[in-house]
Amino acid sequence: MPARINRLYELAYNVWWSWHPEARTLYSSLDPELWEQVSHNPVHFLSKIQPQKLEQAAENNDYLTLYDSVIRDFDHYIHPQPEETWFATTYPELQDKTIAYFSAEFGLHESLPIYSGGLGILSGDHCKEASDLGLPFVGVGFLYPQGYFSQRVNREGTQEASYDKLHFSEAPAVPAVGPDGNEVVISVELPGRRIYAKVWKLLVGRVPLYLMDTDIPPNAPADRELSARLYGGDHEMRISQEIVLGIGGVRALRALGISPAAWHLNEGHAAFLSLERCRELIEAGLSFNEAREVVKANSLFTTHTPVPAGNDAFSYELMDKYFNSYWDKLGLTREQFLEVAREDHSWGPSYSMTILALKLTGQHNGVSALHGDVSRKMWQFLWPGLDKDEVPIGSITNGVHTFSWIAPELNALYGRYLDKDWGQHVDEQDFWDKNIQNIPDIELWKAHHQRKEALADYATRRLKQQHLRLGEGDRQLAEFEGMLNPNALIFGFARRFATYKRATLIFRNLEKLRRILNNPERPVQIVFAGKAHPADEPGKALIEYIYKMSRSEEFKGKIIFLENYDIDMARYLVSGTDVWLNNPIRPYEASGTSGQKAALNGQPNCSILDGWWAEGFNGKNGWAIGEEREYRDQEIQAEDDSNSLYHILEDEIIPTFFDQDSEGVPHRWINYMKEAIRTCAPQFSMRRMVKDYTNVYYVPEMRQSIRVEQNHYEHERQLSAWKEHVYPAWSKLELYVDGRRDGQLSLGESIDVHAWVRSDELKPEDLRVELVYGETQDEQALLRHSLPMEYVKRENDGSYRYDIQLKPEDSGSLAYNIRVIPAHPSLTEKYELGLIRWA
Repeated sequence: MPARINRLYELAYNVWWSWHPEARTLYSSLDPELWEQVSHNPVHFLSKIQPQKLEQAAENNDYLTLYDSVIRDFDHYIHPQPEETWFATTYPELQDKTIAYFSAEFGLHESLPIYSGGLGILSGDHCKEASDLGLPFVGVGFLYPQGYFSQRVNREGTQEASYDKLHFSEAPAVPAVGPDGNEVVISVELPGRRIYAKVWKLLVGRVPLYLMDTDIPPNAPADRELSARLYGGDHEMRISQEIVLGIGGVRALRALGISPAAWHLNEGHAAFLSLERCRELIEAGLSFNEAREVVKANSLFTTHTPVPAGNDAFSYELMDKYFNSYWDKLGLTREQFLEVAREDHSWGPSYSMTILALKLTGQHNGVSALHGDVSRKMWQFLWPGLDKDEVPIGSITNGVHTFSWIAPELNALYGRYLDKDWGQHVDEQDFWDKNIQNIPDIELWKAHHQRKEALADYATRRLKQQHLRLGEGDRQLAEFEGMLNPNALIFGFARRFATYKRATLIFRNLEKLRRILNNPERPVQIVFAGKAHPADEPGKALIEYIYKMSRSEEFKGKIIFLENYDIDMARYLVSGTDVWLNNPIRPYEASGTSGQKAALNGQPNCSILDGWWAEGFNGKNGWAIGEEREYRDQEIQAEDDSNSLYHILEDEIIPTFFDQDSEGVPHRWINYMKEAIRTCAPQFSMRRMVKDYTNVYYVPEMRQSIRVEQNHYEHERQLSAWKEHVYPAWSKLELYVDGRRDGQLSLGESIDVHAWVRSDELKPEDLRVELVYGETQDEQALLRHSLPMEYVKRENDGSYRYDIQLKPEDSGSLAYNIRVIPAHPSLTEKYELGLIRWA
């Protein structure tokens, strides 16, 4: 039996429990009562099992059969054949390369509280799917000894934050060792001192995650606290953490003997890593501009927030304090260094981490189609003269790791009626189109009802625990028994309590809300959960308001607030409520993924057309709140959105849910459930997302790394020299056009257009001249198409002549213009210099 327990520890230390569908059953079968108490941490659970329980398990054939099955799956997963992983079969020539993924937080499991919200959950899911697909992938982040805070809500509804020390003996992490067999400890320079960070290794399936920890000697007490908490402290703490994450993260990989071929910055917290990579190259003999080209060639930056406050920026005073000995190592003056990431505000310039990331990476993306559009508009000033749609920021819409979030009952149901290996087809739309109707309505409803009962039991336990802590008596505690009604229509709202997410929108008209929630014939309940940042007083006020409403006589038992939202609670909520509610201020929700998890489990969304739902909604898989537009006044927007929400609830959602047959099965409602599964499970899966990142960004970057190594930076040196030549010459360039014509154009009619560029310092091969055209609507020109003009000759006066014949496929009112941009075959993006001249 000890050998079996050792293998169970191995499972736990590989974070296998967080997504293997049968592992949790295996653990709980050893000691159900103990599992109920400490299921948040399988390692802790295993350490507390009594010897007699192990002896009983050793003689239990059902347990042994389950154990053998899980271990067999585990061994096969960890050691697959090369042809069994997607990456190995798709890109076999790149298996020996490495993708490095930097993030400030990773949400893997509730027992490791180094995440705060959606960004961390996304990072954790990204690692899990990278493991599933066999990507040569490593993660880099922090192992915060105190993690993110635990939330307690007191009698008045005030959120209180507490921090619990993480015991590394109970965490699935071991010290990372370098090629020499020694434990890896790295160091970075902070003002007046050097601080050290120990590197820990955590296996996410096959993917190693390297996490840094400064709580070690010889650091001073204050520096030992530097990595203690996620998103804690002031700006000095934040810049110190981001120096360790970015600069220290690069040094950690070097000490581990890892030389990535592709670098992915997940949000701007890690942007200093690009400076450190430049410093390494400059030390090897390159100039800063040459080093920048090398770094940009194989790096990607993903921005996650369209809210300005969510983009870190530091004062010049702080940058002077922390980097006054660093810019010399880059071969830059102070002014040149600060200019790299300068962002101007009404109070003066600052050093923007987002701008630094955008300027020192070659590829950039947002996390939904709408967020990509918002990001292009938000950062358009970095590419002056470009139309918003041409700003080089793309988008890949977020997804969720299917087996981390699928409920056991739904997993079993899909296995029975779709395919026993349905998980192999997660991102295949045809598979879901063909098979979703194979699930009988009554079976889907039974499975969903089981999840509602599980949520009801869970909510009872959590509410009793909270109010026992608050000193409530037996009579008050008895109120929570069965408070959540599995036969009611249950709405779920669980997310970070930032004000733009408008948690209290549904309370805007209390008379309508009373009417909705107090109909005994059609019981409706709303479950809220979520944390506000400890320093976010408006966010904490929202929690206080909702909590007080939940304890008021008119809404008691109708409104429920569950404290200390985490991954464990999320599993119950995304599978046990009936409708997932989301009502942010459009367009401030970059993507959102909680609704994707709910849809995977058969929950329709009722949401603002923002983030992922702007792409996911099709009119049959849920409901859209409000209009797909933006408002100049947020108060008017809130009024319109709340009225739309009440209308949808009263006229569509509630009647559809309670339209049930004699067996209590709501067939019209189940059509929404099936459509939510069919459309969202494949399209918003992490598998689709990671494949997109791999095909669009990682693989081109890896191949670019190979080319850079083979040419020993020669192309990058040439590109850098070319840019240094172009920038000063651009101000002297002149552009002239002949053949201008506006107005109606008949079908088949064409226009001959000629342009001349005059530049004494630039050659035709340095330039790309384009004709840009489009329709005119309401006296506005919509220039949506661009065509390259042909270089014809050099005129006697030295100017370069370009010609084109414009012959649009459609007739109509036409507008066009001519522009010239710099051109070079090694440019990652044709607009990356941000230089453009219009006629």
